[in-house]
Amino acid sequence: MIAAQTQEGKHFEKTGLMTDRVVLITGASRGIGAATAKLLAARGAAVGVNYYSNEAAAQQVVDAIAAEGGKAQAIKADVRDSQQVEAMVQQLTEAFGPIDTLVLNANASFKFAPFVEYSWEEFEAKLLGELKGAFHPCKAVVPSMIEHKRGCIIAVSSGLSRSSGEGFCAHSTAKSGLDGFVKNLALELGPHGIRVNAVAPGLTETDATAFQPQERKDAMAQMTPLRRIGLPEDIAGAILLLASEEAKFITGAYLPVSGGIQML
Repeated sequence: MIAAQTQEGKHFEKTGLMTDRVVLITGASRGIGAATAKLLAARGAAVGVNYYSNEAAAQQVVDAIAAEGGKAQAIKADVRDSQQVEAMVQQLTEAFGPIDTLVLNANASFKFAPFVEYSWEEFEAKLLGELKGAFHPCKAVVPSMIEHKRGCIIAVSSGLSRSSGEGFCAHSTAKSGLDGFVKNLALELGPHGIRVNAVAPGLTETDATAFQPQERKDAMAQMTPLRRIGLPEDIAGAILLLASEEAKFITGAYLPVSGGIQML
């Protein structure tokens, strides 16, 4: 369902940083993806809210955007499937126009366990899931970006891609691969006017981190210079920064969003 158009009396910013932009956010039904969809829509973008299974949650994001006068559409697709991704991109393009901003947020699930407890099949599923989830959406939107000589791609990586922790072997390896993918795309697509960057969240309060004990979260907060762990809105703000024209000379960057616990 496409959200209602701008309404009088709402707080929708008609002249925001993302006015007239069309954004596709993968894995946007909750957490960082949902926060990013709401923020970019509030700044003027028309947003595709991709989801894999939770239609109700995705529709709640769309409804929240509509309530503020923004434009959004919930679109179901498994980003590991090229045909589903192509259909999703076509649907969003027909609704709002060519996609000029892609946020790669969909995260392949993984087993939290030491390396010695992993099977190759479990390890492979995380690596391929993560990289397919970046590869297929990029393949689907980049030709149009090249045609229009304009585009922005932002991948949600992780601080664990550069500083790992016990139990995160598959996750760290997969996100490291994503970082390499970002750098190569930045190099190849730059001459076409397309910027490609990564944001690297530290520990962030989402459904994906709900399994971690509160004691560990509290300990991480005490080790963080800003004395707290992240919120989805913190990561969304960094994505907005990189997506905006204010960052028009930034590409190939890896931006930690960790309250200072990761400093490069």
